[in-house]
Amino acid sequence: MWKSHLNQSAPASFPSQPAEPATRPFVRKTGSAVDQAHIGKGMVITGQISGAEPLFVDGSVEGSISLPGNLVTIGPNGQVMASISARDVVVLGKVWGDIIASNRLDIRSEGSVTGDVLAARLSIEQGGFIKGRVAVEQAGIEAATAPEPVAVEARSTRLVVEPDAGKLRRQPVALTA
Repeated sequence: MWKSHLNQSAPASFPSQPAEPATRPFVRKTGSAVDQAHIGKGMVITGQISGAEPLFVDGSVEGSISLPGNLVTIGPNGQVMASISARDVVVLGKVWGDIIASNRLDIRSEGSVTGDVLAARLSIEQGGFIKGRVAVEQAGIEAATAPEPVAVEARSTRLVVEPDAGKLRRQPVALTA
């Protein structure tokens, strides 16, 4: 009775290897932004970090970071008490130490830097914080022979209304930290 419903032929053979999925979820390409070292927020590193690939720091680092020709990103949870030397530096967390960026230093709105800075280009979002000496040099920054940064003094003007004539005039004001 049960046998009448079953197919009496030999069982179908299964393929020896499963079919390839259409996409591979974790593909690493050499030289892309995907290849980077990562220091997680639970990690604490003390000493010197050097290498030849981008670095993302979301933990704590004390010492020095030297990645010439690469990107160093200090994540929102990152707390770095180190000197940093790299091509590009992006700060979303906190840095206490000198930074030499041969190309660009980018301080985001929640980032802060306390230390001297030497960079070819500098970008600070509103809310970003920097305390120290800043030098922006257009070309040829060499990490090993970086010149001494100079203090930057910002100047502004304010409008003053003269009470007698009712005229507006500009008066220079020195901004101090």
